Amino acid sequence: MSDLPKHSVSVTGVVVRPDGRVLMIQRADDGRWVPPGGVLELDEAPEAGVVREVLEETGIEVKPERLVGVYKNMALGVVSLAFRCHPVAGGPRESDEAVAVEWLTIEEATAAAPEARAVRILDAFRSDGPFVRIHDGTTLLLEQTVPH
Repeated sequence: MSDLPKHSVSVTGVVVRPDGRVLMIQRADDGRWVPPGGVLELDEAPEAGVVREVLEETGIEVKPERLVGVYKNMALGVVSLAFRCHPVAGGPRESDEAVAVEWLTIEEATAAAPEARAVRILDAFRSDGPFVRIHDGTTLLLEQTVPH
C-alpha cells in the first residue's frame, strides 16, 4: 500500500461580488495574493469545503455557483477544485491564514496572483469550462483551453 501515490484534494473559492470584484487574501505563510481555499476534509463534500474554507479565512459566507476547473500542482500532488461563488453574508476580516483580505478588480486580482492562481480567476469569468490544468505551484505547465 505504501507504493500508492498520495494526493491531497483542496478547494478554491473564486468569490465574485455583483460589481465583479473578486475576494482575495494575502497568505500568512508566503505573502502571496490568492483566492481563498484549503484542504478538503475526508468526510466533506467539495461544495461544503469551499464554504467552510472561505468563511474560516475571510469571515465571508458564500454560496458555490459552479465548478470552474480542476488544477493539479504536479510538484506537490495537490488537486484543487475551484468553484465560482457569490457572497451571502459576513464581511472581510483577517485570520490566522490571511494577513489581508480585499475585494479586488479582476485586473488587480490576476496581476497580484501567481499564474497558477490567476488562471482560476480568469476561468471563473468564462462560460466554456470547467477546465483541467496542471502547474508547478506558480506557473502553468500545460495550457489546455479545451473544457472537459
